[in-house]
Amino acid sequence: MSTLNKIVGTQGRRLFIVGLSLSSLFACSLLRPTATPATVYYSLDSARLAAPAPPLTDASPAATTPTLIINPPRAAAGFDSPRIVYLREAHKLDHFAHSQWIDPPARMLGALLVAAIENRGVFRAVVLTPGGTSGELRLDTEIIRLQHEFQSTPSQVRFTLRAYLVDEKTRRVLAWREFEALAPAISEDAYGGVVAANHVVQTVLKELSQFLAERQQ
Repeated sequence: MSTLNKIVGTQGRRLFIVGLSLSSLFACSLLRPTATPATVYYSLDSARLAAPAPPLTDASPAATTPTLIINPPRAAAGFDSPRIVYLREAHKLDHFAHSQWIDPPARMLGALLVAAIENRGVFRAVVLTPGGTSGELRLDTEIIRLQHEFQSTPSQVRFTLRAYLVDEKTRRVLAWREFEALAPAISEDAYGGVVAANHVVQTVLKELSQFLAERQQ
């Protein structure tokens, strides 16, 4: 009996040690922080525009056309950060956890405005301030919303931009308009929304440049 008790006791101690080791490993796995997914950054890119109009020269009839100064675009509250906004419920803004713009959309929009308007060839120069160039006209813009809406299938992206054309000398508003475009997302995730966002931004920029061109006729 004493030999049997020794065998049972030895096995019991081994099982206890094994169980204790497994418990320690399990506890360590719970305490070890899980890997956080890396943030993915997206951009608003230039449109694939037609060949730009040739630059105006002093000899051309259009040399007297005005210079357009573009103030840095602004953005409404909630849309003034690099976070990508989406909606699942009306009036409730949410943000993707691991996807962001490389810069606030308003900052990216400035260069895109210049490229789109220059392409129309109706202004002697198009300049984004701050800069040393003065001009006869000024364009003020504000992003009202740029959001990925999951309230329909497929989801869609909405971009709304308000623009004011101002006489730089008199500070009088010559014309203003609110532009809006919608586009379906190619997939139900951040990337699908980014692709659609680029599409609606380019749609609005084309409409805006046409609007400005008509003001010069």
